[in-house]
Amino acid sequence: MEAHISPENMITFLLTTPMFEDLEPLEIKDIIHIIEIQKFAPGEIIFREGESGEAWYALYSGEVEVQKQSDSGQQTIRILEPGSCFGEIAVLDKLPRSATISAKENTVALRIPQDKFNDLIEKDHLIAFKLIHNMAIMLASRQRANTETLTKLLLANELSDIHAGIREIVGDSSVRE
Repeated sequence: MEAHISPENMITFLLTTPMFEDLEPLEIKDIIHIIEIQKFAPGEIIFREGESGEAWYALYSGEVEVQKQSDSGQQTIRILEPGSCFGEIAVLDKLPRSATISAKENTVALRIPQDKFNDLIEKDHLIAFKLIHNMAIMLASRQRANTETLTKLLLANELSDIHAGIREIVGDSSVRE
């Protein structure tokens, strides 16, 4: 399903989204033509664990669930809210998605297709490099947080503390892939 968002509203939204906030309004105006607006109904799958990464997303409205397959079925490990970006790691490293993302409620997401993003990179477009830089900063931040959590887990004595810590690490790692 497709939805409509005015260019002005899209620019305003992207300027407040961590992945895009370092871009200038004119830079965002230059890339909104590659962004696809998609609407998802509750329960609708955006992408599945194991699929190839053909796009990454910025959540405009609604909530999505990050789910991992386990022996007991799909397990929700994280809920993402508007302003969150997801799916960019699989676009960068070309490996299969590590989680399933589905709409928890009526959701609108901005889809950045891999081929169009790669075109920006190949043309040495400064915007692409700024976005990759922001992705690297977010990955580094997540890695530092995961290292801190792992350190606490190594010192934990309670099984419930260990379980909660592992769940936090898996949730953080899977969100972006």
